[in-house]
Amino acid sequence: MTPIRYAIAPLHPEAHLFAVTVTVDAPDPEGQTFSLPAWIPGSYMIREFARNIVRIRADDARGKVALTKVDKQTWQAAPCEGPLALRYEVYAWDLSVRSAHLDTTHGFFNGSSVFLRVDGQDDQPCIVEITAPAGEAYANWRVATAMPEARGRDGAKRYGFGRYQVANYDELVDHPVEMGEFALASFKACGAQHDVVFTGRVPGLDLQRISRDLKQICEAQIRLFEPRSARAPFLDSNRRYVFMTMVTTDGYGGLEHRASTALMCARGDLPVRGNSETSEGYRTFLGLCSHEYFHTWNVKRIKPAAFVPYRLDQESYTPLLWLFEGFTSYYDDLILARTGLIDDKQYVEMITKTWNGVLRGNGRTKQSVAASSFDAWTKYYRQDENAPNAIVSYYTKGSLVALALDLTIREKTAGRRSLDDIMRALWQRYGREFYAPGAVQRGVTEAEVYALFDEISGLRLGALLRALTEGTGEIGLVPLLRAFGIKAEAQKAPAAMTAAALGIKTRVEDGWVRVTQVLDDSAGQAAGVSAGDLLVAFDGLRVTGGQLDKLLARYRAGDQAELHVFRRDELHVMQLKLGREPATQYRVTVEEGRHALRARWLGQ
Repeated sequence: MTPIRYAIAPLHPEAHLFAVTVTVDAPDPEGQTFSLPAWIPGSYMIREFARNIVRIRADDARGKVALTKVDKQTWQAAPCEGPLALRYEVYAWDLSVRSAHLDTTHGFFNGSSVFLRVDGQDDQPCIVEITAPAGEAYANWRVATAMPEARGRDGAKRYGFGRYQVANYDELVDHPVEMGEFALASFKACGAQHDVVFTGRVPGLDLQRISRDLKQICEAQIRLFEPRSARAPFLDSNRRYVFMTMVTTDGYGGLEHRASTALMCARGDLPVRGNSETSEGYRTFLGLCSHEYFHTWNVKRIKPAAFVPYRLDQESYTPLLWLFEGFTSYYDDLILARTGLIDDKQYVEMITKTWNGVLRGNGRTKQSVAASSFDAWTKYYRQDENAPNAIVSYYTKGSLVALALDLTIREKTAGRRSLDDIMRALWQRYGREFYAPGAVQRGVTEAEVYALFDEISGLRLGALLRALTEGTGEIGLVPLLRAFGIKAEAQKAPAAMTAAALGIKTRVEDGWVRVTQVLDDSAGQAAGVSAGDLLVAFDGLRVTGGQLDKLLARYRAGDQAELHVFRRDELHVMQLKLGREPATQYRVTVEEGRHALRARWLGQ
């Protein structure tokens, strides 16, 4: 098959513009159409990437070809003879893992935000020429990507600019690219090469420690899914995996791909040479890496039926994100415990933090994780001031669902079966075999997921699974944890019972304290406080950033107070009856000594 040819170059880094060309040798004789995705897999929100195309034209061998915009993301060229080339510029100024960013320090892009799809020719192989920006200032720039280098003399060298080649458009948009001057390290996990790339200044960055720790995480996950062969899933086509991280002051985020992940982290979270302590920030970074790496199996290859194939021009609805994101969120920290990067007490503290976080939101009583999954496009990814009162996270509550199911299976089978067995079965039936050469991929349906739990566990879990995923009741973790030597107690100490609470969330803006959210059944809601209000004074004392909690600490639940706020530049005075912290909090402790079930669960 004749490949589709792409070329991309940082045309004007100072103006944040990529120049892109797509050339098709055999365009549709009735007029070839081209389209750009509206969303990127792993981030369930319509993002309208086509809005960043600032100019576009089409040419064939005879000259300019008429180009008509059909809809918000589609263009059609007039009938012509090939080759037909579209040349366009993309504005890249989204410093995130989802889109594209370019300046004089680096360039980054996901294919879904820069490469137009040649409609009707999705299955054609694609060649990509990645060109360095012009000028001596960019002489030391390199390229980091898991995209395979093109074969032959014209192929790019590893980490170099030049030609790359993929099997089809789906693969093209699943290999993000980082370019610039970056720190680089490599390690092997179960024989597979893994590269670690950091863009941004981190004095004293301990690449050796990061590589050592990530090696343990990667090997644990490979062996979880492939205990016999210990074979990484990306070896057949890409041969390696790339962690590419943009380092900022306070960034956090990740997006999974078939053989790589794009990450953002805070500079202070990374370890430095000569300091062997493991900070909470570094644990957070390792957990993020673990999460995105687990997606190499769970969602990149084991997919919900609604994602096969991806329809990138419109929403793809599934009620199963609790499985693909929630279960991944469960395993990310569990893998840290199993590798010894954290101890069992630290792991239980992480569970407790997640559990108490879910309890603080009243949305858990109104929305199930299945409904949250289905409504991700309109609710979870479009959160507003009422989000804590209306929605539940399929990430955090989904991880608690996974915890409850894992502990249930382990207890009822005396440790002979676990959630690990379910995940391996999902991989073997709906992941591995569909990536063999010539195989036609398919996704897993909701009914197949439910049936698999019963079959693999040997238990009747249907009613419990539906209650956990389709219901809004509390998850009965207390007795489950007790069976593993972990004690959970509702924490209602006198100070927590009597301390005053407004039940609002705020942020500081230019010295003002603005209300961002008001929780259900709170003192603030009862007094009429609304999102957007600027807090002026509390009981006659000025409210400034960081001072509200200190002021509240002088009061007790049930006390009366007066609150002054600006709303639409009008001053309002509100009478408050201060409330208590609304949600039950749990204190969880690990019993001393070795516990057989717990040891098998945590691997310690």
